[in-house]
Amino acid sequence: MHLVACNGVDSQDSGRDTDRNRVGSHVTRPGAAKIEQARAEDPFPLNPDAIRQQFPVLCRVLPSGSRPIFLDSGASAQKPQCVIDKEREVEEQYYANAHRGTYQFGLRIDEGFEGARSKIAGFLNAPSADTIIFTPGTTIGLNMIAAGWGRRHLQPGDEILTTVMEHHANFVPWQQLARQCGATLKLIPLTPDGRLDMEQLDFVLTRRTRLLAVTGMSNMLGTINPIRELVRRARGVGACVVVDGAQSVPHLPTDVLADDMDFLVFSGHKLYGPTGIGVLYGKPERLEEMDPVIFGGHMISEVHIENSSWSAAPAKFEAGTMPIVQAIGLGTAIDWVQQTGLSRIHKHEQDLTTLAMERLKTVPGITIYGPGVADRGGIISFRIDGIHPEDLAAILDQKDVFARHGHHCTMPLHDWLGVSATTRISFAAYNTADDVRALMDAIQFAFERLAKR
Repeated sequence: MHLVACNGVDSQDSGRDTDRNRVGSHVTRPGAAKIEQARAEDPFPLNPDAIRQQFPVLCRVLPSGSRPIFLDSGASAQKPQCVIDKEREVEEQYYANAHRGTYQFGLRIDEGFEGARSKIAGFLNAPSADTIIFTPGTTIGLNMIAAGWGRRHLQPGDEILTTVMEHHANFVPWQQLARQCGATLKLIPLTPDGRLDMEQLDFVLTRRTRLLAVTGMSNMLGTINPIRELVRRARGVGACVVVDGAQSVPHLPTDVLADDMDFLVFSGHKLYGPTGIGVLYGKPERLEEMDPVIFGGHMISEVHIENSSWSAAPAKFEAGTMPIVQAIGLGTAIDWVQQTGLSRIHKHEQDLTTLAMERLKTVPGITIYGPGVADRGGIISFRIDGIHPEDLAAILDQKDVFARHGHHCTMPLHDWLGVSATTRISFAAYNTADDVRALMDAIQFAFERLAKR
């Protein structure tokens, strides 16, 4: 079992203490092409201090007298005031159910709801707003594809290709689908530094591959995957491509037409938007091939005693009352991201990641997992010899530094790494270099605390 360090150093990590620092060189890979394009789009740097003032939760003073250092945006991002205000405005001024009434509130709510759909389509460069399906989140969206498209099209002997770096939401549905359909689940190998081994792809991508499911960005390693190249290779064998964009869409420019992906899913709450709202994008022909998996009002064309027929997409997949207010809030979050500049946000996060990795590699006994900065987003997972990730997170919290510990819903990846848990930090537009300094001070405090035991 390989342990993945940034420089590709292999070791067997059983929690033993060591004085070695294992961190790697930053090598530009093909996956960095979109990053460099994004960096070139806007030469004006982000002002994170001004950005931070737009997030009320980050401006509050904690009992310690300090403000929170929030380094867990990979789990859920904070919301700017404009999103909070928009949701309140809808609830207070014109809330009604969508696509139900032709009275004043009903028409206005429809305008906001469908307006959000159009904003999302533009944000993704989707061919039509009708390709945008509202869901409760990424997990539900992926399960809808597995149940609605996968069960209809996969047969015994077919192959599903994915990776060991996937979030459980983009792994377990395909694992279970393979069992249900008699298909085989296969994995693209990883390189020692946590990238997809594209040289090995042809050995696992075969004429039997019907579906390729892959994350745009690993939520644990931070690896940015070469989606366009993966899609191109998958097209060579006629495979359908599903992209988990939960981590990539909030941080990287996404163009579903240029990338030619069949399906893309993401969640609003990681994109500075509300919880309970997500998006499933599907090519028009793929949505035609996909069965609805939730039945009820709004998604039907006709209902008779003997049978029923379905509306066209997107209504076909939006049974019942949707998270209307949350969808409108997500539209406002996308407005905020576009006004701030996604390329500027990404460049800022890359700069913070570079700074954090440079500082972290000075920590005795640290292992940083994943590739160099050129191939990763603003996510860093690590372990420090002799300090359990849960203990470290608890001590960081005492210094008002909020980081995540655990397996981050990537147990197969942690098994592959040979560790049970890691500490993870993840950056967003509102983080600053001061946050990195606070993190390093808190880690030093952890060493001092544990030395007294």
